[in-house]
Amino acid sequence: MGEFWPVADVLVHLAGRWRVERSVRDLASGDEGRFEGVTVFSPLDGGGLLHEESGTFTWQGVARPATRTLRFLPGAAPGTADVRFADGRPFHDLDLTSGRYVVGHPCAADLYRGEFTVTDADHWGTVWRVGGPAKDLVLTTAYARVR
Repeated sequence: MGEFWPVADVLVHLAGRWRVERSVRDLASGDEGRFEGVTVFSPLDGGGLLHEESGTFTWQGVARPATRTLRFLPGAAPGTADVRFADGRPFHDLDLTSGRYVVGHPCAADLYRGEFTVTDADHWGTVWRVGGPAKDLVLTTAYARVR
């Protein structure tokens, strides 16, 4: 495991445009998919960032447009974030002051476990493990800053 890059303020760090590459593996079926696109973190009125992801998701040979919107709001502690779904429901907290953060999110019968890592000023990533009665997935995402 490489060194992690501490982030003093997650909202300041994430602001801007990022190139996104995500692999999706279904551990039960062996199927694999891929998402390629961009994520833009733009200022929200009242503080925080609007996270808008758009690109192409390819699954079982079929490519489709895909989007996702999240809200990254100021967290309880300085430099952290409170991540919410587009409709305002809580998703997870995020603290990258050590350059690494692990979080869980229960979703109906499934459990999402996420690991966030920052490797330098222009690269970070996530690995989400999704387990439940109908899901057994690993989603690995790499972000590279677009300058």
